[in-house]
Amino acid sequence: MVRSMMSHTDLPTSFWGYALETTAFTLNRVPSKSVQKTPHEMWTGKRPNMSFMKVWGCKAYVKHQMSTKLEPKSQKINGVFLEKEFLSNKGKGRNIELKEVQQQEVHEPEVEETPRVFEENSTDLETQPLRRSTREHHEPERYGFLVTTDGDVILVEQDEPETYQEAVASLDSEKWLEAMRSEMDSMSENQVWTLVEPPEGVKPIGCKWVFKKKTDMDGNVQTYKGRLVAKGFRQIHGVDYDETFSPVAMFKSIRILLAVAAFHDYEIWQMDVKTAFLNGKLEEDVYMTQPEGFVTPENVGNVCKLQRSIYGLKHASQSWNLRFNDAIKEFGFIINEDEPCVYKKFSGSIVSFLILYVDDILIIGNDVPTLQSIKTWLSSCFSMKDLGEAAYILGVKIYSDRSRRLLGLSQITYIDKVLKCFSMEEFKRGFLPMRHGISLSKEMCPSMLQERERMSQIPYASAIGSIMYAMICTRPDLSYALSMTSRYQANPSEGHWTAVKNILKYLRRTKLYDQEKLCLNLIVFHFYCKYFYREWFSLFYISFFL
Repeated sequence: MVRSMMSHTDLPTSFWGYALETTAFTLNRVPSKSVQKTPHEMWTGKRPNMSFMKVWGCKAYVKHQMSTKLEPKSQKINGVFLEKEFLSNKGKGRNIELKEVQQQEVHEPEVEETPRVFEENSTDLETQPLRRSTREHHEPERYGFLVTTDGDVILVEQDEPETYQEAVASLDSEKWLEAMRSEMDSMSENQVWTLVEPPEGVKPIGCKWVFKKKTDMDGNVQTYKGRLVAKGFRQIHGVDYDETFSPVAMFKSIRILLAVAAFHDYEIWQMDVKTAFLNGKLEEDVYMTQPEGFVTPENVGNVCKLQRSIYGLKHASQSWNLRFNDAIKEFGFIINEDEPCVYKKFSGSIVSFLILYVDDILIIGNDVPTLQSIKTWLSSCFSMKDLGEAAYILGVKIYSDRSRRLLGLSQITYIDKVLKCFSMEEFKRGFLPMRHGISLSKEMCPSMLQERERMSQIPYASAIGSIMYAMICTRPDLSYALSMTSRYQANPSEGHWTAVKNILKYLRRTKLYDQEKLCLNLIVFHFYCKYFYREWFSLFYISFFL
């Protein structure tokens, strides 16, 4: 029935789940030779009404009927289904092949009603042998992992090369080579290193290329990025580094400032620092091997003596933060003592805020010339990229309706990546992140060595971390379920992993919202923060804004 329904339409194959739901819904309401009544009537005691059902796959149009002046202003919406036109179109449709997947566990979409085997009127059913599924259940083999690079929270894609050899041998080799050349040009312009003879008794640290496809807010590839990263894990404390701590702005601070900007109708602009870590200055002597693929014959055997910090060094982030802090204070900004990466500047009635998250900058204020002067100053200090009005930061899409002073946040693209990397993009949708009655306990943790080894191959902690980023940014509705499942990262069981997968199924169902729902009134969010983060919020809000 599913194949027949799909073959008579031009709907995408991904609609097979809805076709299956419709099939089950129909079969529960039609008679069969096995029993005298329909399953629906046997279960509810009422004969089903089928008058509302429409032809599967036909087009439908919505007519808006406006009320008169004296009636309520809400719109009446009626749907018109073009069933006759659809049935008369004989040439419509295509061949559909739906094959059973054996490589991974596949869950059928939820059915509205599931008939049971009843005791009464079921003598014929008892004589028939029960059909058992012969499908082999396997855990998905493809997983992605949450990593952080340049301040971006990303998920490793399968088509991104992991080594220099893979990059030059891939179909996009020219684009990757161009990305690496651009990175080397940045190193040269910033005078990051000088080539010297390797000092006696000093073992230089290594380096590697890290490749990433940068995407826009809709997930489309914008640029190919080749980042040269030092193997900082070979550094020795007290020898070639000392302090490493470097703060970043908390996302709840970003949300609070966005709420203030929405309420007062402030401008919200965004800038990006190109090769941010290369601006940090080094006080220690650090030696690094030459980048793979860019060693010239006359410099074979030489090493790079680093003059500036580079990505991958243990103290690279701290060096950049100190450099930026000095520059922005020179322009007149004041650092917030409770949130070191949030800055403010007041001049009469002119208000300006600046938020730094590694190399992403948000500039918020009520005076356009002042904000433009901030951009000019930053561009004179660092190599900057002007991104205009803020629309996408840290994997979060920003919706704005300034006429109504509304602003909303969405992580649709990020959630899609999470679902794909954990092989959950085609699973059935969930209606709750954690269903009522589910009890997770320490007693469920595996005690047998064999089960422990098998569960160690499942990226339970990685899934928790991926979901946690969504919870922190835009999905507080996941807080309770994530709190329950995150307690068992050291030794999870099948039951714990099932609970995590239920959260992912819930994300699959709720990852899409219309813009009206996304445009939250962030004044309400102000009270949300005051309630859930009472102590921190009061201190931050009173000392910083009032």
